[in-house]
Amino acid sequence: MKKFFESLPVHDYTTKLSVSIVYAILASVAMNFFYQPGNIYSSGITGLAQILTTLSTQVVGFKVPVSITLYALNIPLFFVAWRKIGKKFTIFTFLTVTLTSIFMQIVPQTSLSNDPIICAIFGGAVMGSGIGFALKNGLSSGGLDIFSITIRKKTGRSVGSISMYFNGLIIFVAGYLFGWQYMFYSALSIFVSGKVTDAVYTKQKKMQVMIITKNPDAVIDGIQQKMRRGITIIHEAEGAYRHDKQTLLLTVVTRFELPALESAMKESDPSAFVSISDNVKILGRFYEEDL
Repeated sequence: MKKFFESLPVHDYTTKLSVSIVYAILASVAMNFFYQPGNIYSSGITGLAQILTTLSTQVVGFKVPVSITLYALNIPLFFVAWRKIGKKFTIFTFLTVTLTSIFMQIVPQTSLSNDPIICAIFGGAVMGSGIGFALKNGLSSGGLDIFSITIRKKTGRSVGSISMYFNGLIIFVAGYLFGWQYMFYSALSIFVSGKVTDAVYTKQKKMQVMIITKNPDAVIDGIQQKMRRGITIIHEAEGAYRHDKQTLLLTVVTRFELPALESAMKESDPSAFVSISDNVKILGRFYEEDL
């Protein structure tokens, strides 16, 4: 029994729980400090939950809290995540959505500004930070993140840009039902949220690395000890100045792995020449960790 508990990835689970709490706080702050006071509609399922909450007074005679609507809309999506993405991912997504709904209910609604543009920008930035931080640590905020991750695995497109396509309908409905000015403010917020998500979620950004070295074996071993990446070897590369023979190594890493690459190069061959091209597009197989 002792060996069983020692084998459990307690540190990983603790980290994910901490990330869930951080996201829940950020999402609650964005909702109750900026979105609700500024009548700004968020992206994805959260925005749909806001629309349904706004309509609930007319339909059922009383206002259903956003936290309850959001939780109810996410329930069927858990089944999609369980089948398409992964069981552990789904369990922690369920935990994250639950915590988010609880925090949205207990965090008081506070108006920090009456300017809808300020609410849109800062609300989008806070929400985007939370979404990107969660995805970076292998979690999801639920909702359209599940579809975005599934599509990204097949197409390689960024999560933020995928979400923008889905969110066009949300902002149009918000504008049609509650006033076109809210459509423009909500569009601004969703744009900011998508850009901040892409800035924080660095695992989706691929970088091509070209290494010129005299110690290829040491460099290859150093890189592959720190990350799972294929490397192409080109022998007999020749320097134009001294005409010395070197080896050219080509690989692709994510921006998230860049610190590990730098560490591997310092340990294996500090004098190697390394060139990095940012945001390259990949066709073919590229290993990505399961969520």
